[in-house]
Amino acid sequence: MARKAGKAKTRKSVAKRFKVTGTGKILRRKQGKRHILQKKSSKRKRSLGKATLVSEADVPRVKENLPFA
Repeated sequence: MARKAGKAKTRKSVAKRFKVTGTGKILRRKQGKRHILQKKSSKRKRSLGKATLVSEADVPRVKENLPFA
């Protein structure tokens, strides 16, 4: 995803999926809470509802698309 020189633009799809904390860490939603919920335990569904940190390997890619975060 090479970007040309010029005005830095935020990828709006990325901005909607991730949140940057005050200390600069990136939060994401967990996958698996959309459908087929009947077979999942209540405990599992509760934990899927909470946000978690993005993997260190993926942080540079997310930050690349959020130039002002």
